[in-house]
Amino acid sequence: MHTDLRKLKWMEYVPERFHPYVHLARLDRPIGVWLLLLPGWWGILLASAQLSGLTFNTVWLMVLFGVGAIVMRAAGCVINDLWDRNMDAEVERTKTRPLASGDLTVLQGVVFLGALLFLGFCILMLLNGATIILGLVSIPLVILYPLAKRFTDWPQAVLGLTFNFGALMGWTAVMGGIGIQAILLYAAGFFWTMGYDTIYAHQDKEDDALIGVRSTALKFGDDSKMWVSGFYAVMLLCLATALSLSAVNLIALPGLAVIAVHLFWQMSRWDPDDNQSSLKMFQSNRDLGLIVLGVIFLGGF
Repeated sequence: MHTDLRKLKWMEYVPERFHPYVHLARLDRPIGVWLLLLPGWWGILLASAQLSGLTFNTVWLMVLFGVGAIVMRAAGCVINDLWDRNMDAEVERTKTRPLASGDLTVLQGVVFLGALLFLGFCILMLLNGATIILGLVSIPLVILYPLAKRFTDWPQAVLGLTFNFGALMGWTAVMGGIGIQAILLYAAGFFWTMGYDTIYAHQDKEDDALIGVRSTALKFGDDSKMWVSGFYAVMLLCLATALSLSAVNLIALPGLAVIAVHLFWQMSRWDPDDNQSSLKMFQSNRDLGLIVLGVIFLGGF
């Protein structure tokens, strides 16, 4: 059976009754945490390079964003599964999720969500005022994203707007306000998400078509590779422009070439009709995000 639940080694040390919460929060699949976190770290490092270099505050902010990403990604997953529990039960990959399978009740899901949101709010309050405002502005997008696939062929665009708020928040947490570099990082993250989530959506395209869920995978169809390649090209352009406007050294130039090679590798290896290929290429975007982070670090410090 093709399922997205994982039994990882460390879960042996977690009491069995808590396993449904681990699965509900997707703690067994940390790729989502990385994809949410990395744009925030991009923003923190690029802003720190402009202001005062690598300091204790830089490291502290990266730790806060790391914990915040774990908590808010978990909250987003709970919201998604509360909205989608009935549809998830009809999809092969998702029918074993805790709310869809009945391992957890809706009330248990709501209580868990409340605890996560409270913890996320406490973390947010440790940041400066401008970043707090940005964090609060992002909450409606987190809540509404799971509904997008019911009303538009472009739910990946809504995810891109939601998942990359960290780029704006990371920059603002350091600088106290939004700069053009932060906007360009946000745009780069948006098009990156458009690409990798279209790849991800190809795993469910048959089931989605049957139950009426919409996605860019279904909209683009056989042209998906062309579209994803275009999204990745725009991502690279936005990233290059952000770096060119920042105080980075020449190390960033070959770094951009490495990023371009990785994106080309994804497109050359991806088979949209093979679920395992789509999953592998989607997951490889963690490595891509880390490469971008390394380019910013080496170029800025």
